Amino acid sequence: MDNLPIILIVLAVVAVLVVVFFIRKPAALPDAEKKKTEPEQQKAKELPWESTKAVSAPEVVSSRDVLPDESAKVPAIAVAPPPPVVSKKDVAGLRKGLAATRGGFMARLKALFTGKKEIDPAILEQMEEVMLTSDVGVKTTQAILQRLRTRVEANDLADADALWAALRAEATRILTIDSPAARPSTKPHIVLMVGVNGVGKTTTIGKLATKWTDDGKKVVLAAGDTFRAAAVQQLEVWGKRVGAEVVRGKEGADPGSVAFEATKKAETSEADLLLVDTAGRLHTKVNLMDEIKKVKRTIDKAMAGAPHETLLVLDATTGQNALTQAVMFKEALELTGIILTKLDGTAKGGVVLGICDELGVPVRYIGLGERAEDLREFHVLNFVEALFGRDDDEAAAA
Repeated sequence: MDNLPIILIVLAVVAVLVVVFFIRKPAALPDAEKKKTEPEQQKAKELPWESTKAVSAPEVVSSRDVLPDESAKVPAIAVAPPPPVVSKKDVAGLRKGLAATRGGFMARLKALFTGKKEIDPAILEQMEEVMLTSDVGVKTTQAILQRLRTRVEANDLADADALWAALRAEATRILTIDSPAARPSTKPHIVLMVGVNGVGKTTTIGKLATKWTDDGKKVVLAAGDTFRAAAVQQLEVWGKRVGAEVVRGKEGADPGSVAFEATKKAETSEADLLLVDTAGRLHTKVNLMDEIKKVKRTIDKAMAGAPHETLLVLDATTGQNALTQAVMFKEALELTGIILTKLDGTAKGGVVLGICDELGVPVRYIGLGERAEDLREFHVLNFVEALFGRDDDEAAAA
């Protein structure tokens, strides 16, 4: 009995240890509850910016909401492809071809900005004079300047450099027309060429035939200008040069019948493309415009849905008159594109802005010389860079 106090003390200590052990040990969970909790426990341990699991769109949050600092790792996200870039080689070639316009229209515009940092309120009026005398057109000039004036008044353009960049952006916007070139889905792909006298229509057809035969296409030419023997002969010369068959009629024959026969010939010979030349006609002559409509209807009778493209050829050296022609032809025909020739021979290349802005018809090709390769496909970014690029950019593009 003398040892009883010691035994009681030992039992008390053991009891305390047992109680402490069971208090600190978590209660056992059912299996189902374990399965539910373990992933959640793992997820709780996982930092949000360290997760490599895919995140659905509704769960995407700003990194500013979850990251403790900018050096933390963020989940990968889809990135849009970079915008298209200009071709330095093409820009250099365009600059040479547009030398007259760059030395006239663009040189006068650039002179307004040279040496200036702040925007002089009078600069917009001076820009208007330059643009109007460069045949940009009254409607297009006023629309551009009104948008720029609004931004200047809102202090959105900080200096002259920003104003110049805004002008370039306006040009890009106007020239970018959401009307892609028709892709040949049937054979033959028929292209009707129209325009007034002297714009270089037959020569342009020859250059297009050269381009497409070089690309391995079989081309047929229709000599629809039956009133001018020289036009037929010129087309035959191009045909022999590129190996393209030329369908012609008798002098003075109905141009519609030539177009019909050429369409059937192109079909039976399994040609890829048929280019239909037409007589030059004044846009102000109603009877001549009705005749070209008849030619178009005749082609459709020969092949339903044709012609697939109607391209209007314009002479850039005629300035605002070219714009007037374009308006009249668009009223008579459903134009799909513009070919602007002789752009290398004029300082009024600004007319291309007015044509695209007022017609909403894309420029497909521009002529910058006499050679076949001087007929260039029109690419907006290259053209704008060639026209609006600073002199220090020219050396980099050369």
